[in-house]
Amino acid sequence: MERVPILKIGDILLVSIQVDMSDQTAVALQEDLAERIVATGCHGVIIDITALDIVDSFVGRMLSTIASISRVLDAETVVVGMRPAVAITLVELGLSLNGIRTALNVERGMELIAIDRADDHDDPDDEPVPEPTASP
Repeated sequence: MERVPILKIGDILLVSIQVDMSDQTAVALQEDLAERIVATGCHGVIIDITALDIVDSFVGRMLSTIASISRVLDAETVVVGMRPAVAITLVELGLSLNGIRTALNVERGMELIAIDRADDHDDPDDEPVPEPTASP
């Protein structure tokens, strides 16, 4: 069984799918990626599907599942490299890929994740509330 490589680039894991996704390969990828997110503490996952000419409902569901697993483990998922024909096919299949952001290429995907992380750190709801001081 082929395994999909997972590369760590800074705070991001890069998954480049270069093989046909069988059930076994997809399950192995989900497990491997979950383990790598926990082991590295990365907060971003980029899935590069540039090499995929055809995406069917199985691959669409697999991408959604990976995004859900990543989200539960506090990592944002961005799918990059989607060809126009693949986008059309996904829409025709009724697969909206909920919870998955897309970008044209890896560089833009990394920018999206960086912006999201910066927004999370700038969220005023996350700021500690100052303790009330007693007045004399």
